[in-house]
Amino acid sequence: MNIEGRSMVADQIDPKTRKPEPCVFVIFGVTGDLAHRLVIPALYNLAEGGLLPEKFCVVGVTRTEMQSKTLHADLQKSLDQFATRKVNPEITRKLFDCVTSIHADPGDPSSFDGLKAHLEKIGTSSGVKNCLFYLAVPPAAFKPISEQLGRVGLLTEQPGAWRRLVIEKPFGTDLKSARELNHDLLKLVDEHQIYRIDHYLGKETVQNILVLRFANGMFEPIWNRNHIDHVQITVSETLDVGRRGSFYDATGALRDMVPNHLFQLLALVAMEPPSRFDAHSVRSEKGEVLAAIQIQTEAEALKNSVRGQYVDGIAGGKEVIDYRKTPDVDPNSVVETFAALKLTIDNWRWAGVPFYLRTGKAMTSKRTEVAIRFKRAPFSMFRTTEVERLSRNYFVIGIEPTEGVTLQFNTKVPGPSVTIDGVEMKFKYKDYFKAAPSTGYETLIYDCMIGDNILFQRADSVEAGWQAVQPFLDAWKKAGANGLAIYRAGTNGPTEADELMRRDGRSWRAPDRE
Repeated sequence: MNIEGRSMVADQIDPKTRKPEPCVFVIFGVTGDLAHRLVIPALYNLAEGGLLPEKFCVVGVTRTEMQSKTLHADLQKSLDQFATRKVNPEITRKLFDCVTSIHADPGDPSSFDGLKAHLEKIGTSSGVKNCLFYLAVPPAAFKPISEQLGRVGLLTEQPGAWRRLVIEKPFGTDLKSARELNHDLLKLVDEHQIYRIDHYLGKETVQNILVLRFANGMFEPIWNRNHIDHVQITVSETLDVGRRGSFYDATGALRDMVPNHLFQLLALVAMEPPSRFDAHSVRSEKGEVLAAIQIQTEAEALKNSVRGQYVDGIAGGKEVIDYRKTPDVDPNSVVETFAALKLTIDNWRWAGVPFYLRTGKAMTSKRTEVAIRFKRAPFSMFRTTEVERLSRNYFVIGIEPTEGVTLQFNTKVPGPSVTIDGVEMKFKYKDYFKAAPSTGYETLIYDCMIGDNILFQRADSVEAGWQAVQPFLDAWKKAGANGLAIYRAGTNGPTEADELMRRDGRSWRAPDRE
């Protein structure tokens, strides 16, 4: 069970980084896509970096009987395919030597008694009492699995034996379902035991938003309504829906991306400085700012939003078929593959500053960024340049595909006359820091094991996010096909999204030219 590794990652580890306590990592859905693509490669990277506990084992929970050797071979094949770096066979062997397989299905309650016995056997032989239950399963399975774990006593914490429950998004499908799921889970475990995971928060650049804001004295004085004109948050993908037609046609872009990914970015950008850098303080400030998002009426929601659906085109260098022709999608579907919203935050810092959010499938480029547009100079003293012609001042935090920060400002063009043009100063992480490729889950899984939930959503934040988007869900449902915009795959989304900005005298920021 002892797993040791050494790599470039290990060489970068702060000596003060603490080893997680011994634990059993129980994965529900171990044969699924999420576990194979992200969770297992992340565990391998942690093992290579020496960041797994000294005593550690993995229990893969399957819905049908499977021999441990069969699971090992299955995981090895996936690791070879999805690993983010060259795989060291010795580290892989040590990792998989501690993997066992067990059958458990909520439809067969007695199987959870078998899971309990299996974990007790591991505890007796190894002395490992701590358990982390990772639910890499569809949302419909969150409640029944948790209830069975609670029934057999596996969620009850004892001295020297913690229990943690990791739940993937989406956490609910609307405000009502999110509240019900919170209520059901909190009957079984305490809030500190729940880790609502969002892989976006595992990205270095997302975490760096806090450092940029609060570790630099130059930004905080101008981070408010007196200096900022508006904020744009963009998450665009070139990928189409592909083989996820059944899931996507029941979900849509708004549910899939806004209450989790985009709102987490919004919260980090807009939150007040926490009194200290700990989970309670940071999550409280994030919850406060999400709760301060103005709740719109359905009429306002229709006015301040655009929903679109792609038709055939070329995106990401490949042909994309019409969304409605995608397998498992209703031929008459009115589900959105693009969503754009205009939101405001009702507090002193952000009063009057609009936040524009957009996300979409099958678009021109893969891009995740936060663009903060500063107010332009009130007066231009240069006779050849009117104030309206001054370049826009942007502070851009790039998250994907280029991780870095860009500052756009005005400067003089060389020559005898005073001619002004916009220039950019760029900082790219890859140019400054050497870091081994990762899945983005390593930090989050490590934090789950050490019990640091600073990067995980709390119940009140989840509900505040759904409360803000509920009017849009209700308004769009009532509108049906009316107001559903169409955009060709490989474009920047529907033209109606440009109009959403244009009527405010603004425009979406164009992608960087690399």
